[in-house]
Order: sequence, then C-alpha cells, then structure tokens
Amino acid sequence: MSGSTDAGAEVAGAGPAFLIEDGFVPAGGRKLEYRHWRLEHPRGPTLLLLHEGLGSVAMWKGFPEQLAAHTGCSVFAYSRAGYGNSDRTELPRDPRYMHPEALQVLPAVLDFLDVPELVLLGHSDGASIALIHAGGVHDDRVRALIVMAPHVFIEAMCVEQIALARTAYETGDLRERLGKYHSDVDHVFRGWNDIWLHRDILAWNIESFLANIRVPVLVIQGAQDEYGTMAQVLAVRDQVHGGADTLILPDCGHSPHRDQPVATLEGIGRFLRPFLNP
Repeated sequence: MSGSTDAGAEVAGAGPAFLIEDGFVPAGGRKLEYRHWRLEHPRGPTLLLLHEGLGSVAMWKGFPEQLAAHTGCSVFAYSRAGYGNSDRTELPRDPRYMHPEALQVLPAVLDFLDVPELVLLGHSDGASIALIHAGGVHDDRVRALIVMAPHVFIEAMCVEQIALARTAYETGDLRERLGKYHSDVDHVFRGWNDIWLHRDILAWNIESFLANIRVPVLVIQGAQDEYGTMAQVLAVRDQVHGGADTLILPDCGHSPHRDQPVATLEGIGRFLRPFLNP
C-alpha cells in the first residue's frame, strides 16, 4: 500500500498510538482517496468503514480515531467515486449503482488493503453495500459485518426525507455544510438525490443477498431514524444466515455514531469481543 504517513497520535490520552496514512486506492478505473489509522499491534481485524450516501473520509470526523481507541483495531476508510477527493463518476446513476460498488470496487479495495482479516462497518448506503458484498462475494477475509441504519428495500418515509433534503440543499445551508467535505459538492448531491427520487428506485431491493451472508452481523439503528423503520432491521435480522444481533438506540436518528457515539462504540466493542486478542 502506498501513501503519505503522518505522525502517530494518542487518542484521548488513553487509547493506543496509531499512524495516520493518506493516499489513493486504484479501484474501478478511478483513484479513491483513503485514510488508514494504523496500529502497530492491533488487537483484531481491521475495521473498514463504508460511508453514507453524502459521506466521505472526512465526514467520519473523529469516529475512526474513537473506534481505534475503543477496540484496539486499525481502521481504514475510503471515499467512493464522486465523493470527497476521489475521482468523479458518471451521472446520472443507475438504480443498482450500489451493486458494482459492492461486487467490483470493494473487492479491489480489499486487495489493495491486503490484510488477513477485516470487519466491514457501513452506514446507510455503506451498510447496504456491505450487505451486498457479503451476500454476493465469498471472501474469507471478511469476518463480520456492522451495519448502521441499513436499507434493504425502499420505504415511503425515506423518499420523503430525500425530497426534503433537496429543498434544504437548494434553499438552506446544506450545500455550504456539505461543501467542506467534497471537492465537487453539486456532483455529490445530485448524484445521490436524483437517483433516490427517480421513479425506478421504488423497485430497489437487496433482500436476495441476505440469506447468503454467513458471517456474524450487528445491526445498529436509531429509534428515531428518519430514513427507515424497524422493518429494515427485522429484514436483516431474520434473513441473514443464523440471524443478526441488533442494537436499537433511543434518542437517536439516522446516524448512530454521531447521535449516540458512546452507546455505539460500546455496542461495537461488545460485538467485536470474540474477534479481539486479550
């Protein structure tokens, strides 16, 4: 793996020291920015973060450092094509745009990362990509999944919230806030918003991948998630092979790691305990 390495840093004065490495992954015919919080002596699998529909490496903010400190695991995040400082992608997107991300791009990222064991940790769109990958690609390196606010089918409330996001982008300060995290914020927003408001998206469904998932799964959901109901959680819990663990967080919306960071980290730590060295 190539990239620039910054000085190591202690996390909150209590966690293990790690080195931060930045660079670009060649995947899917494009260069994708990445950041690797690399521990010298990790306690367990590398945690690979898959961001939400408007996310990027930078939009994880302090969460990767908190994960590394809390679990003792190295953490790796990348921005998908069209996001952050990664190369652009073609628009408009196809309703199945997450499938090639999961089945073609993500395997190339895993090969680049080149670690023996990892856990996929996805949020929203990233959670759906993790589920498609685990159900569609047999890769012994992937030991478990952690999916926060996953979508496996379309609900009316999700479409309604995405329509409201368009209004906030066009008339409010959403464009300015997102612009801090993306080199081409209009490309990011339109690529996400347009396809989720397209009539063909209503048929989108990835439940067929769930029964093929043979690794442990943790589903984390905010009780007040404005983009999805408990039906999404139950579909994953009941359809993945062997069932899934669930963590439902009160006073929490669509982003558990931002709305309830302590409870989210504690839940992840409990789930990962069997994968960690003493």
